[in-house]
This record gives sequence, structure tokens and C-alpha cells, in this order.
Amino acid sequence: MTGQEVRAMGDEEITVELKKLREKLFGLRMQKVTGKVEDTASFGKARKDIARLLTEARARALRSARAGA
Repeated sequence: MTGQEVRAMGDEEITVELKKLREKLFGLRMQKVTGKVEDTASFGKARKDIARLLTEARARALRSARAGA
């Protein structure tokens, strides 16, 4: 997921995608415990995607607060 794709999403889409990625990361952690992780790079990818989504959500919140003030 790129920053451009994240910026194109709506607020509701960001929330839904965040929930999916957090569940995916949890599942990967469970796989790690059981020793069934196939792609260890997926941990970093999921964390970076979560960070991108959170950054965009925060930027939008700041923009709306600034516009409302």
C-alpha cells in the first residue's frame, strides 16, 4: 500500500483497513509462536501500512481541527 493509495481512501475506509491490518498482524504473531510463518517480511509490511494509515488519519484530524478553528 502506498501513501497515494492511502490519501485516496475515505475516512471510513481507513478505519476498516486499520482493523484488517491489526488483525493480520495479530495472526502473524500467532503463526510466529506456532512456527508456521512463511514470509517474515510481512511483519514489517503490515506495521508500515498501519503507520501510513495512522499518519493520514492524524493529518486529516489536524486539518479539520484547523479548519474548524
